[in-house]
Amino acid sequence: MAKPESTVINTNVKQKDPSTALVIAVTTRAIFSLEEEHKLYLEKGKEEYTRHQQANQDKPLPPGTAFAFIQAVQYVNKKILENNPAERDLFDILVLSNNSPESGTRIINSAKHYGLEISKFCFVSDEDSTQYLKSHGVKLFLSADRTDVCNALRRGVSAALVFQQEVQAPSTPLRVVFDGDAVLFSDETDQIFQEQGLEGALQYERAMEAIPIGDGPLKAFAMHLGKMRKKFGQEKSPIRTYLVTARSGRDMGIRAIKTLREWGLPIDEAFFMDGAPKGPILAQIQPHIFFDDGLHNIQGAQNVGVPSAWVP
Repeated sequence: MAKPESTVINTNVKQKDPSTALVIAVTTRAIFSLEEEHKLYLEKGKEEYTRHQQANQDKPLPPGTAFAFIQAVQYVNKKILENNPAERDLFDILVLSNNSPESGTRIINSAKHYGLEISKFCFVSDEDSTQYLKSHGVKLFLSADRTDVCNALRRGVSAALVFQQEVQAPSTPLRVVFDGDAVLFSDETDQIFQEQGLEGALQYERAMEAIPIGDGPLKAFAMHLGKMRKKFGQEKSPIRTYLVTARSGRDMGIRAIKTLREWGLPIDEAFFMDGAPKGPILAQIQPHIFFDDGLHNIQGAQNVGVPSAWVP
């Protein structure tokens, strides 16, 4: 496999072992707010964009949607290493960018300015940069480009589309909220619901109650998160995970809970919304990131200032 055009190793950060680390790749537009620059790129082209980035290379970019999530991930690493300085099961962050290394200097400088522990900056000239994800051992990919996300999911990498929004940085610990069907779980029940309506979906769930739900696109990421979570007692964990699902607790919650138990995935709190809006609960939890496959739920989360990532 071809290597990215240019990989800049951040020597200020301890390099992690990708075979044991939970590697998260973020694009520059997911971690920083680059809306004006992106507009310039689309309207005036690459050369004008590169000129602008070089002229402003010492001016830090404002934080983007995934920024607070990356900061919270750093906090988890700090707590894990305090617990065991030899621990290798850590988060590892790399930035994947379609910038050239010349225009990418501003991105590197911005990361340094905020003290972000990004181990590698990969500047890729190919249209489809997702082909490099597997070679870096990436377990989660966050991008502001829908095509990128769909390509990553096709390659078997957990991925989600980040929408630009102003985010209030919540405090630690790291809080991650997952939707159920088509995110943590497969969309098998959703498909029955589309074909046979609610009654058909309920009958299917009752018949399948003892059989775990299939794997969803973010299961692998959630399982690795759960493995890190288990290194700490419930009270002292720097990671908290939540399930906020449209399923009803009475009719469709049992199978979901049995599935999580079968997987051995620790979830701190589960909310079965029975189709009610998720915004109020999310406002209460204040997660660093919320993953959902429904755009109406993403919109509801954005309305209450919650950083959201759509799993198409």
